[in-house]
Amino acid sequence: MSELDRLLSLVDRDGALAEAEARARSSRRRFLLAAGAATGAFLIGPRTASAALARSDVDILNYALGLEYLQAAFYTEAEQGKALTGKTRRAANVVGAVERAHVAAFLKLLGSQAIKRPTFDFQGVTENQQAFLKTAVAFEDLAVAAYKGQARRLKSKAVLTSALGIHTVEARHAAWMRYLNGNVPATAAFDRPLTRPAINKIVASTNFIVQKKPKTSSRRKPRYTG
Repeated sequence: MSELDRLLSLVDRDGALAEAEARARSSRRRFLLAAGAATGAFLIGPRTASAALARSDVDILNYALGLEYLQAAFYTEAEQGKALTGKTRRAANVVGAVERAHVAAFLKLLGSQAIKRPTFDFQGVTENQQAFLKTAVAFEDLAVAAYKGQARRLKSKAVLTSALGIHTVEARHAAWMRYLNGNVPATAAFDRPLTRPAINKIVASTNFIVQKKPKTSSRRKPRYTG
């Protein structure tokens, strides 16, 4: 059983996530095939694939993987809880499956050079629907700005194409979460990219990355809600 399947089995009690994951598989396959075309990765193995990538591309892909870890863990924890209802819960199920597919794709491409998954403590934001939505909007907007900021630095054209494919998916996620949170999905004619230091500063300010596994409690007041 793959790591992605193991994660899904923890939360997919009624088969709803399996259906969402099936829809996500086509996006994941397109990412893997496009990246594989650039490096021959999936013909000769992940280790050779990551070695064939430029060092700067490996660094950028690991940076993106870190953000995908954050999003995937956030949605997975929300899916495991009982705070979300209705359209919000359905959206979390679908988006969570896609974010886990993104993680699996990056892990496959990077092989032994992939960074390890950090430990996260979301401080109760997954246990309150409004706090969840505000944080989801912030995360999705952050991911869009991060991909936009790093895209021009990628050397491999095929990996760039795949990264842009994920970028547009993240943009749709952002619009979806904005709609559910009562925000106007798009108000500006242009979006600005964010630099890597700016993204890192925002992520660090959440205090969501911790040294040891937390025990989430609904009695804790959320500290970060976007």
